[in-house]
Amino acid sequence: MRVLIAPDSFGDTLTAVEAAAAIDAGWTRGRPGDEVVVAPRSDGGPGFVDVLAVHGGRVHETPVSGPLDRSVTARWLLDGDTAYIESAQACGLHLLRPDPATALAAHSAGVGQLVAAAVDAGVHAVVVGLGGSGCTDGGRGLVAALGGTPDAAGLAAARERLAGIRLVAATDVENPLLGPRGAAAVFGPQKGADDDAVAELERRNAEWADVLDAAPGRPVSTLVGAGAAGGLGAALLALGADRRSGAEVVADVTGQAALLRGADVVLTGEGRFDNQSLGGKVAVALARAARADAVPVVVLAGQVAVDAGDPDLRALGLHGVHSVAEHAGSVQLAMDDAAAQLAGLAEAIARSW
Repeated sequence: MRVLIAPDSFGDTLTAVEAAAAIDAGWTRGRPGDEVVVAPRSDGGPGFVDVLAVHGGRVHETPVSGPLDRSVTARWLLDGDTAYIESAQACGLHLLRPDPATALAAHSAGVGQLVAAAVDAGVHAVVVGLGGSGCTDGGRGLVAALGGTPDAAGLAAARERLAGIRLVAATDVENPLLGPRGAAAVFGPQKGADDDAVAELERRNAEWADVLDAAPGRPVSTLVGAGAAGGLGAALLALGADRRSGAEVVADVTGQAALLRGADVVLTGEGRFDNQSLGGKVAVALARAARADAVPVVVLAGQVAVDAGDPDLRALGLHGVHSVAEHAGSVQLAMDDAAAQLAGLAEAIARSW
């Protein structure tokens, strides 16, 4: 049997590459005769650059402003005339200790500095992976870094600077910028925002949305993916970006369609499988892609927050959703001993396959 192992990262515990290695080790112990193909994935969030770099290009390191101004070294990929940028490298949640104060202060200036570095390198296209951010500034920082000021004048200057550059917003979610499904309401609490901070972030982004919507002459703040990475999606759309699923971008670059056609089963995973996963994250994107070839997809997740027996999951092409925390006996052990516990779960699934 040919097994394709294609997980996303498991939050802060395992990168996609590390998770793939753990699943490979466990499955091979359980079914040593199988042919295993390892192909870690990303939906545009943490690990986006590392996953793509396996398939070519040159990784650059650029010092930029972190989400709270302290400088960080961010990695981005130059492949031909296209730059791939991972927003989490510059403004990731892992770069701060989230609380209401940081939720209000965190910004995306470093992402704009990475885009500027790519443009200065002479690229013709910039693909920005959105996910895992620690900010909810609607992309004000990005606009200021490219155009000088976080206002309409700065947005106009940034649009002029990017004229002739194909810009792609590779999003991992489909949320708009504002409202009950918007960046502040849905993702703000994950970034340390309490109720008061969420309300303030929503107010700021509502004001900013008027600026973003006016520049391109269309309501970009309401578009699918505008709320990605704390509203970075909306700012990129206002700068002329096309929106694509981050998982689909990775699929195209890495030849995923051919990998799926040759597989008998796909093992994927992520840190937490929940309702947000159903909006276009790696596991569901893989399942939808594999459905055409009738290849079963099995999810191994750190935690599972949906009904694993839900018939709708099978309709998506998911033939099993398994929790590392349940296998380990506790969330804490699943996190403290992540690689070994993930490998153990993979081995158990392999033995029962």
